[in-house]
Amino acid sequence: MVLARLPGAFAVLGDVQWLPGYCVLLVDEPGVVSLESLPLARQTEFLTSMAVLGQAVTAACSALDPEFRRLNYEILGNTDAFLHAHVWPRYSWEPAERVSRPVWLYPPERWTSAASGRSGGSDVLRRLITDELLRRGAAAPSDG
Repeated sequence: MVLARLPGAFAVLGDVQWLPGYCVLLVDEPGVVSLESLPLARQTEFLTSMAVLGQAVTAACSALDPEFRRLNYEILGNTDAFLHAHVWPRYSWEPAERVSRPVWLYPPERWTSAASGRSGGSDVLRRLITDELLRRGAAAPSDG
């Protein structure tokens, strides 16, 4: 589900969509395991691409859901040994005990349930986020 090519990275729609619009930014250089593995200029490039992805997700999610609140950005690296950043939309409709907590504290079934995967509604968000990325200078995935 590659959305677009950004400097130093690829933007993809997340496998789970229980928080609609969840995206991941993947480094485009094999073997890069962490942000500090890159020279400073490439670190800046990756972080700027993360911000551009966040702008696109914000525009798309706020256009579709008036209860969109904000984004959470995370670069963790504890499980997958390659540089990537999570961009999580957060919503007012989330349960009160979850809305102010990290996404990772949601129950495990949210991560594995078939109902949490991409659905037809994801197609609309995917298109909106991609359009926003392209408007901000990203390249279509097939553009080299």
